[in-house]
Amino acid sequence: MTKKKKISKLDILTLYMDLVVETKMRPDDVDSFCEDVQLDTDVFYEHFKSLKKVEKTIFNELFNNSLEVLNESEEFLSFDGKNKLISLYFTFFENLNLNRTYVEVVLKGCKNQLKSHKTFSTLKKSFIQFVDNLGLNESILPIDGLEKFQSNLISQSAWIQLLITIKFWLEDTSESFEKTDIFIEKSINTSFELIENKFLKNIFDLGKFVYKEKFQKKAD
Repeated sequence: MTKKKKISKLDILTLYMDLVVETKMRPDDVDSFCEDVQLDTDVFYEHFKSLKKVEKTIFNELFNNSLEVLNESEEFLSFDGKNKLISLYFTFFENLNLNRTYVEVVLKGCKNQLKSHKTFSTLKKSFIQFVDNLGLNESILPIDGLEKFQSNLISQSAWIQLLITIKFWLEDTSESFEKTDIFIEKSINTSFELIENKFLKNIFDLGKFVYKEKFQKKAD
């Protein structure tokens, strides 16, 4: 007797994406999803608590897959922070391109509310961890005493920029989404130019000086 194949987490993700693409709709609940794909609900709950968790995992897996591909390249590993970020963007959006119908259905009606979209919560953690590991805080804004603030500023700004890029991509009708490619390169280059600008460093220096003068003297 042939042993029945054990359903894996990846199998469920694939079944969910295929169903969404085929029907152009998100299933209403776990029961209806399992019925449509002929999956035992007990098997589903072995891996996921809800369909929302499935959707969160799919976006995170698309990101992790992009990063895994890049980490196999010695060239990528030799890049500086900016070029690693640009490479990650291009690879991640190529993955989104391959799954565009799925993404459009899941994000339908949410283009202007991506910042609060809970489906991105797991992706956000992974992306911010990637940005933090680039060490941009140390190389771009080496201002003593403001390391944590600078790190949060950079990672949160990078996350917002990613959301803006996703929104741009969703509205992009150019051939092969070439306008999104241009937008990625120009927006990241502009962001790094802004961060590296001496004017910004002077603003931080001024803020640090005012803090010392106003608050530390009061403490004394």
